[in-house]
Amino acid sequence: MIEQIKDVVIDTDAYNEIDDQFAIAYALRSKKELNVKAIYAAPFLNAKVKTACEGMEKSYEEIERLLLLAKADIKVYKGSRKYLPDENTPVISDTAKDLAERAKKYSPKRPLYVVAIGAITNIASAILLAPEIVYNIVVVWLGGHARHYSDTKEFNMIQDVAAARVVMRKCVNFVQLPCVGVVDVFRVSCAELEKFYFGKNELSDYLAKNVIEEVRAFRPDNMWSRVIWDVTAVAYLLNFNDKFMKSRAEKVILPNYDGFYDEETGGTMTYVYHIERDELFEDLTKKITA
Repeated sequence: MIEQIKDVVIDTDAYNEIDDQFAIAYALRSKKELNVKAIYAAPFLNAKVKTACEGMEKSYEEIERLLLLAKADIKVYKGSRKYLPDENTPVISDTAKDLAERAKKYSPKRPLYVVAIGAITNIASAILLAPEIVYNIVVVWLGGHARHYSDTKEFNMIQDVAAARVVMRKCVNFVQLPCVGVVDVFRVSCAELEKFYFGKNELSDYLAKNVIEEVRAFRPDNMWSRVIWDVTAVAYLLNFNDKFMKSRAEKVILPNYDGFYDEETGGTMTYVYHIERDELFEDLTKKITA
């Protein structure tokens, strides 16, 4: 039996790579299970942009572009223009203010699910603005690497370690999907995109084209597969009877500023440790190409 539909907000650095778009599309096309209430633009900084603020602005534009292709009417909010200066000071933004107020309308028995697939600055800021919301939200974050990996210098986590520490320390219901060592098995190939995605609809064409163009820019004459791991954060909310992944309770261990896990808080969290790649890819593809 399908559980009660979950109210969801998505926090994403959508312009950073090509997998956020798959995750957003998957959530939008899972209407029987998820009710996407808002999408938040997260900051990022890499070779594509000059500042974290520009990364957030470009992500906002990419979200709007994707919603147009998906024919979805969802409110989009601009997020943080910089990372947290420390673990006590929020970065005020439309996203932080919206999440702080929106989450107050929920409860521990009927929580708001926050799918975070970028630097977690916006979520940390909302918690610092309204600490009481930690009881009303479930934060599902793709960030950090597996605990058995050599370090945790993963893009989402290392950009704003202060924010990661705030959320992991304070959030009562926190779910981590580690990148290298766990969800990096969720990959797609050129052959799969060409066979299953092209020619189905505008949205699926856009997603496939994005991946192929990006990879061929770096590996024009090589075989390849490409991680689209952000999808797994959405899939956690669809994981009835462990169909797509397995998780367990773990002690919360905070990342330190040197790129390693370090400090135990005494709290507990949910740690995803295994992904069923083929089952998840089949569900993702069916929904997006329908």
